[in-house]
Amino acid sequence: MDNQGTIYADYQATTPVDPRVLAKMVPFWRNSFGNPHSSDHAIGWQADKAVQAASASVAESIGADPDEVIFTSGATEANNLALLGLARRAPATRRRILVSATEHKCVLGAARALSEREGFAVEVISVDREGFLDFEELEKRLDGDVLLVSVMAVNNEIGTIQDIPRIAKLLTAHGALYHCDAAQAPCALDVSDLAMHADLISLSGHKMYGPQGIGTLYIRRDLKETMEPLLYGGGQQEGLRSGTVPMPLCVGMAKAAEITRDSEAEKERKRVAQQRDMFVSLLKNGNLPVSVNGPTSQSRHPGNANICFHGCDAGDILGVLQPRLAASTGAACASGIPEPSHVLCALGLTAAQSDASIRFSFGRFTSHEDVKNAAHLVESAVASLSSEATSRSV
Repeated sequence: MDNQGTIYADYQATTPVDPRVLAKMVPFWRNSFGNPHSSDHAIGWQADKAVQAASASVAESIGADPDEVIFTSGATEANNLALLGLARRAPATRRRILVSATEHKCVLGAARALSEREGFAVEVISVDREGFLDFEELEKRLDGDVLLVSVMAVNNEIGTIQDIPRIAKLLTAHGALYHCDAAQAPCALDVSDLAMHADLISLSGHKMYGPQGIGTLYIRRDLKETMEPLLYGGGQQEGLRSGTVPMPLCVGMAKAAEITRDSEAEKERKRVAQQRDMFVSLLKNGNLPVSVNGPTSQSRHPGNANICFHGCDAGDILGVLQPRLAASTGAACASGIPEPSHVLCALGLTAAQSDASIRFSFGRFTSHEDVKNAAHLVESAVASLSSEATSRSV
């Protein structure tokens, strides 16, 4: 995808809104603009009907029922509601929470808050060098006092796809609940049965070609009474998340979810994976000092290529590439924080290796020409920096 001369290779940070999604949303800004919570007139009823249809579409995408879906402002709010909401009504006998070492910052932050302010014991489960959960360690830590285990479906930095059914099976034996941050999952794999395995599931609109500012939390129906809301007010969404839901955004996210499960979805994932593999091959064939961080198997987000440029500084490379190529040194959620990626460090990479790593992510609107040009730009940028370093040392 070319955005005014910039090749976009940062799909895991955010995806462009699909034209079909935008077309679905437009009428709800122009004409059908009612408040879905206005229950006294026909315009409100029509708006509520649109939101209910949106709930049904999102629910269908993960194998849930419409009344189990709560709209939020995004996956960060959904993740916070999952952890904080559940913990604040937890029985006194379950005061331990387990999280994987490579969780999104908002999950780790919420867990830390529960530990520091509310007395929960929070334990971090390690991962191997490819980002896969250490199941032996998880099994050892599970006991009858564990309230919740939070393990994301697909990692946002290195693309690792976890074995969700295996996690769920382990937890069931101990009565622990499973929260799954699935923000990156709809574009990476078929999630149509995810609700069969997880008790709480977070989704994000803008990670699957929907609008920014909207997400959902799936809450298994029988758990609703055990959740403490984060927001209080008019009691919308069964009192679990007060506030007027943004109807156009709900409709847009629903359309995006619908597209991820259509007949072309698997073909798209395969095409994107081929483009990702071509990009990595071009870099390696260009004799660059590179290695790939994360999974070497197919259990990886199809668009993800997290590359370590040994002996280089990732920030310098991206600086030279501007404004021609957009990629990231890490997760967008950590922008402005001058520290090595906690995900890469969890794999065993050094701080220097982390600082030399760039996440490239491709998607629906990436062309083969984009991939070739992106590889050429990166090769030229690294060569330019190497030349400058040589000149300074002379």
